[in-house]
Amino acid sequence: MRKVVLGVLLLNYMTTWGQENYPKGAFGSPMGIPLILAGTFGELRSNHFHAGIDIKTQQRQGLPIYTIGDGSVTRIKISHWGYGKAIYVAHPNGYTSVYAHLQKFSPNLEEYIKKIQYQKRSYEVEVFPDYGELKVAKGEVIAYSGNTGGSSGPHLHFEIRSSISEKPTNPLLYGYEVRDATNPTLLKLYGFPLSKDAQINQSQNKIQINFSKQRDGTFLADKVRAAGTIGFGFVGHDRQDMAANKNGVYSVQQLVNGKIYSDYSFEKFSFSETRYINTLIDYHHFGKYKQRIQKSFKSPGNRLSIYNTLHNDGKIVVREGLSYNVELLIKDFEGNLVKLRIPVEGKKEAIKKEREEKKTDYYVIAKKPNNYDLGAAKVYFPSNTFYEDFYLDLEKGEDTVKIHNNTVPAHRNFTITFDTSKYSENERKQLFIARLDKKLKPNYTSTYKRGDVFTARTRNLGTYTLAKDTVAPKIRTKNFKAKQWLNNYRYLSLYITDDLSGIDSYSATLNGEWILMEYEPKTKTITYNFDDVILDKKQCELKVVVTDNVGNSSTLSTTFYRK
Repeated sequence: MRKVVLGVLLLNYMTTWGQENYPKGAFGSPMGIPLILAGTFGELRSNHFHAGIDIKTQQRQGLPIYTIGDGSVTRIKISHWGYGKAIYVAHPNGYTSVYAHLQKFSPNLEEYIKKIQYQKRSYEVEVFPDYGELKVAKGEVIAYSGNTGGSSGPHLHFEIRSSISEKPTNPLLYGYEVRDATNPTLLKLYGFPLSKDAQINQSQNKIQINFSKQRDGTFLADKVRAAGTIGFGFVGHDRQDMAANKNGVYSVQQLVNGKIYSDYSFEKFSFSETRYINTLIDYHHFGKYKQRIQKSFKSPGNRLSIYNTLHNDGKIVVREGLSYNVELLIKDFEGNLVKLRIPVEGKKEAIKKEREEKKTDYYVIAKKPNNYDLGAAKVYFPSNTFYEDFYLDLEKGEDTVKIHNNTVPAHRNFTITFDTSKYSENERKQLFIARLDKKLKPNYTSTYKRGDVFTARTRNLGTYTLAKDTVAPKIRTKNFKAKQWLNNYRYLSLYITDDLSGIDSYSATLNGEWILMEYEPKTKTITYNFDDVILDKKQCELKVVVTDNVGNSSTLSTTFYRK
């Protein structure tokens, strides 16, 4: 059966996906309300592009979610972070729709997944039903909107992917109507001297360039005096009608004297390339100011497939005595346009601001593996951990080491190893590797312990230390009290918190039987629905055990009554 299904999907993939012929009108809407977006496809996020659209749910949870076409549920995933509660539906035309951050599923799917959760005794599960096992019809309610996982507010995250390649595509390509007559917003413009001999306005460093709005609605930048190879980047966003959200733009085109030098758009991408977003933005600027500058040129290490046209990687070679008319065309999906003209004059001048480059004793060759001994710890960078060669800032210490800072992105995991032999066995049980934030607060990093050797794999540069957690998690009831009658209660809820290493696991029993507790880290609560198990005792004994990431454990035992 599965071979036949895959054959059908492959045939549809070859006839539709390969020709970029998106079936407009074939799919229905996932919601019964007007589509107003809180996030657009390809929007710039931390270490990834947004793989779908975020549909506003009127700041509410519990709105019905409809499947956009006939198909079969092929994946259900429930996790504390990420997509939270999510459903994947494969459709006969070669596409898969994804619905995420859900509050709950339809009754039949809820029954299906809860049975598995109870079998595995775990809230977090991921299952892949056979095609045809869980059929759904177009317009059928399959779930209800929520705020689970990494969501920062109630909304529906909605995707359309290829069932074969699993590449996500812009859902707006399928004919969904989103009111948008509003032009993108341009906030800042920057010039980048790229070659060793390059300069912009007497500076060898990145420089902000002023611009002003013209009578015809376009923008004109102040004249740029430059020499050598340069590039441009901008800060901006898009807004749809009826929403104040600052969303991502759809396409960026750069022309030099009428010739297209770079042109990219967010039609589709693959998950395997999404972390290369860190080469599209000025990551050093982002690390310092939390503001993303989108480059109109392609940097070293950039392997993104979003480019439609590239000439000289979008870089402009400016020769003395020549003039260049550079245009940036920034569009949203509906074609609303911001046009910025940048006049460039080829002119070498005396340098007033020389290139800022902090040289250290450690120079990283990105294509080669690198090992460093920092005394308290050792750090190993595999080849191609970084996109470019650079001077690495390292500082040794007794229990704390500095491994550069957050202005350089790592593409691959690197390894930090601490020697803890000077600590006793009991002390080591409560130790963990932590990354210090700006306020020097330790944040738990997944720590693997083998005897007196502690190891962490991470993609975050910064200051690392050995931290000690001696305090067990705290548990307290939220919506009930001990020995209370809960006859009219639909659920019971408790708070669980940990002050340092964070919660690793939790479990609960009711009258000695394991029960499903839904954990919501954002509110630090675990919740049990009374519909899950028929209680056969008036006096109910609840036991909750919570363990943190170093093994400190707390237990709460309480009694309540229910007829």
